[in-house]
Amino acid sequence: MAGSTADGTAGSTAGGTERVSLSAQAREAVRQRIVDRRYPLGSRLVEREVAEELRMSRVPVREAMRALVAEGLLELLPHSGVRVRRLERSDVRHLYEVWEPLAVQASRLAARRVARSAPDEPPGLDALRATLHQAEQASDVDDGPREVAAHTAFHEGIVTLSGNPLLARTMEQLSWQLQLLFGMRAEPDHMRAQHDLIYRQIASGDEETAAASTLLHVRDSQAVALRSLFEENGERGERGDSDA
Repeated sequence: MAGSTADGTAGSTAGGTERVSLSAQAREAVRQRIVDRRYPLGSRLVEREVAEELRMSRVPVREAMRALVAEGLLELLPHSGVRVRRLERSDVRHLYEVWEPLAVQASRLAARRVARSAPDEPPGLDALRATLHQAEQASDVDDGPREVAAHTAFHEGIVTLSGNPLLARTMEQLSWQLQLLFGMRAEPDHMRAQHDLIYRQIASGDEETAAASTLLHVRDSQAVALRSLFEENGERGERGDSDA
């Protein structure tokens, strides 16, 4: 089987597959470093330095950075590469404006699927329940990154349980931005309790109550995010947000 060339360029179809795999690995690695804030918001990423850190050639790292720009985690700098995107107040508001109706509909569809599957349990409900246990365990040992990952997995699990592949693809575009946002503010106890409530309502097949609880949860989440990111830190973040 032919390998890739020294600069990471594929020398054959198999080599092309290998490069795609390396690009995916680089994208995952850079994503995780952004989410856990090893790459702070606003920090400039130098392709060569990232490639050295990941022990990869520059080609898959370059491809990974392009993909992360498209995902909204990185932003292009004029003539000087990329940097980790800073979140302004308007960015947070726009993200929640998109996430809110999707999250509400996901809970409604997930509960409907549970009701239609009764008395059997549909695939995905057990995994959703497991994310709550994972979040609780992470909270008990004060493992913030693991708790953030579990909370993100909870919302992703609801989308999976909904059984709607178009909704899942749409939510996938928001997932990492949401995880970055969740990691930047503390999770209040009442919001952990809201997760438990939403799960119970979905598990009982009560779609409208689950949808209503999800709406409350997302709006609470937005209020906590705005307060944590801008008001408590004295950062107004109002650039380009005169209608806030």
